[in-house]
Amino acid sequence: MKNCEVVVTNASGLHARPATFFIQKANTYKCTIMVEKDDRKVNAKSLLGVLSLGIAKGMTIKLTADGQDEEAALEGLSALINSGFAE
Repeated sequence: MKNCEVVVTNASGLHARPATFFIQKANTYKCTIMVEKDDRKVNAKSLLGVLSLGIAKGMTIKLTADGQDEEAALEGLSALINSGFAE
């Protein structure tokens, strides 16, 4: 199991379109991936779960991955968040 923290930098945070891109990317990995904010943890492959966290610009989230491609999952999702979702 590996984890990392990422600061969300895009203007709209993880809402609607960016959240959809995030979930689509998360679903390309076989491992279990969780997103945590303020002691709430949800499945990163669930759109409703991610949206329920209300992640806005400037917030720090923790990504946890567990499984065969956990390192690649954290690297890929962190890179996506750091790219600002091309906004």
